[in-house]
Amino acid sequence: MPTSPSPRRGAEPRPQAAPARSIWPLVLLFFVLAVIAAAISALPASIVAHLLPAVVHAEDFSGTLWHGSAGRITVNARDAGALEWHLHPASLLRGRIAADLHWVKGGFVLDANAGLAGDAFTAADVQGGGPIEDLRDFGLARGWRGNTRVQVKKLNAVIAVAGADLKAAVGDISVSDLASPQVAAGANLGGYSLHFDDPAIAPGTDAAAVLTDTGGPLELDATIHFSAAQRRGTLSGTVRARADAPAGLLSELDSLGQMHARDAQGRIPVDLEFTL
Repeated sequence: MPTSPSPRRGAEPRPQAAPARSIWPLVLLFFVLAVIAAAISALPASIVAHLLPAVVHAEDFSGTLWHGSAGRITVNARDAGALEWHLHPASLLRGRIAADLHWVKGGFVLDANAGLAGDAFTAADVQGGGPIEDLRDFGLARGWRGNTRVQVKKLNAVIAVAGADLKAAVGDISVSDLASPQVAAGANLGGYSLHFDDPAIAPGTDAAAVLTDTGGPLELDATIHFSAAQRRGTLSGTVRARADAPAGLLSELDSLGQMHARDAQGRIPVDLEFTL
């Protein structure tokens, strides 16, 4: 009768299978997260008012904390439009707020992914635009008009009572059909593009951006340095009229050329300081 072969001398014993892990901890974790999500979905949108920095005030709430809106926002007592949000509940577990935002002020509309942790504000994939005249509450001089397009990949800032300290800015802002009754009797000044690419701004350093024209009666090539904390900026560069420039604009450029001599290519140096 055949017998089973005896194990070879010195052979290692077969490893035993590890005992199956209990799934109950995962079930419990899932249950806790579900309870938290249900609680968040039931909270009113007005809870957001207690999470905002001191410089930001919101009212006229509707919806819930998860998906709600504030019909009136003010920043440093200035009208900042209305806001709708879709909250990312998991961010609350990390002590921060993250949400998809839809902001409206008049005809100006922006969509973005944003985060807030204490006084640190971040934004990414900011898309939208509208008429610049709807931004007068942010310091834009009255009378200016045009259509703006915003495409910002990254924006980081620290919000304080005195203003905002910009930490990073990457993106583009363009404006078309720019005009003002104070310049060339309101003639169309064409389009311009502001490009900024500062993935990290050192403390105490101004943000920098390149400003160029995108067509129209003026040829512009300039650089802007801006301090968000002090709300002050400087524009330095050159400007030159194109052949189709209106007579009123040519006259104003001639007056500017008397104060700042033209270079060999006929460009006039410009150096302006502004505040917001």
